[in-house]
Amino acid sequence: MPAARLNPVSVTLPEFPWDTLAEATATARAHPGGIVDLSVGTPVDPVDPVIQAALAEAAEFPGYPATAGTPALREAAAGALSRRFGVGGLDESSILPVIGTKEAIAGLPGQLGVPAGGLVVIPEIAYPTYEVGALLAGARVLRADSTIAVGPETPVVLYLNSPSNPTGKVLPVDHLRKVVAWARERGVVVISDECYLGLAWDQPAVSVLDPAVCDGDHTGLIAVHSLSKVSNLASYRAGFLAGDRALITELLTVRKHAGLMVPFPVQGAMIAALNDDVHVDAQRERYGRRREVLRAALESAGFTIDHSEAGLYLWATRGEDSRATLDWLADRGILVAPGDFYGPRGTEHIRMAFTATDERVEAAAARLT
Repeated sequence: MPAARLNPVSVTLPEFPWDTLAEATATARAHPGGIVDLSVGTPVDPVDPVIQAALAEAAEFPGYPATAGTPALREAAAGALSRRFGVGGLDESSILPVIGTKEAIAGLPGQLGVPAGGLVVIPEIAYPTYEVGALLAGARVLRADSTIAVGPETPVVLYLNSPSNPTGKVLPVDHLRKVVAWARERGVVVISDECYLGLAWDQPAVSVLDPAVCDGDHTGLIAVHSLSKVSNLASYRAGFLAGDRALITELLTVRKHAGLMVPFPVQGAMIAALNDDVHVDAQRERYGRRREVLRAALESAGFTIDHSEAGLYLWATRGEDSRATLDWLADRGILVAPGDFYGPRGTEHIRMAFTATDERVEAAAARLT
């Protein structure tokens, strides 16, 4: 008798986007100069020694870490948001560490109690995990960039992403204020993905928790922050949520029951990273130099770059289907992410990361020019 087969989820999830790049990856790898992989925003530069030392110093702790994180970690997170982005009014009860922000985003709709069939609004061009998290909770998804486009139905959760992944678009303060006011009138929770907030290039970016946006009232607001990008800690799985104390408390309760705890040594490393701005500034300068090299090369190759005011990517187009551009670049040994990963409105763009070594960035530029 055949063994029973279980469906791990009760919904049909989209194909994992990067699984569709096998052919283009093989083509790029076959280039005589080797592949230049600019498809994923993964850090390549070393973890700063001050962070490595803090990780080692915290390695002796043998017990279970607290789901809420240590008081020192929560204080460091609140301090970093205040110091780096002008966000005040946060204390330890406003912060919740998470095991990487992708895990957090995938779980937030379910952990916040979005009911089956409830509506979750995500940007029209969006990081795929927003949709996946909603589907895992049994919710419906609507892509909309304005509250007018949402229509008469009241969503349970609305996602913002500024600076945007993949486009690098920065939402102005007036737009953020309107969204927050609209959501509060209807009791909608706003989740603002701000993982690229510290990487603004051509236009300042502000947090949804900034007083200029919310008048110092964080009710109904959750900001998502990651240490993967500015501190090169993608392998540490280090991030945190900040905002509405009541929502943070609810999430903490759920995550306690689920055993979702950031490892104690990683918490120690996070404290060091959040308390030190020197390594953040140095990494930002590295990315800025790589960005300029790739931007000039793309434009010389006939690409148009849209948005890209902030973040770790260039959102570029040749006015054709993104898969055709993907193949054109793969023939030159350059791998990128096609825009269709991020929704129907992205089908004529590619996302090119500048998270590669100086040598690989120069190689890509040479192949383009």
